[in-house]
Amino acid sequence: MTAEDLQPYQRIMQDVRDQVRLGRLKSNDKLPSTRELADHYGVAPGTVQRALAELRTEGVVYSQQGRGSFIRESAAEVVADPTSQAIKRLEERVADLTERLEKLEAAASKKR
Repeated sequence: MTAEDLQPYQRIMQDVRDQVRLGRLKSNDKLPSTRELADHYGVAPGTVQRALAELRTEGVVYSQQGRGSFIRESAAEVVADPTSQAIKRLEERVADLTERLEKLEAAASKKR
């Protein structure tokens, strides 16, 4: 799906995700105001609000009444590409299995 196939709010969401993925937006960074984002993307404020609502649902951003929207600490994990996520899960699984194996080996050596 190309950028042209996306709805305006989806393009905003993709841009924020890309900025997080590239490290341009980091955890707890404050996003520009709804008005500033609307001007930047050439859309209505309601479009930006929809994008932010979706990003909140995904766990990429959080909002504080009267303060604005911010990047979540876990955002980089949320927006990581599927391959990176799969590798991370495999690494975690290997670490878990290694720990279990070490415990079994230690228990077996005590029985000898």
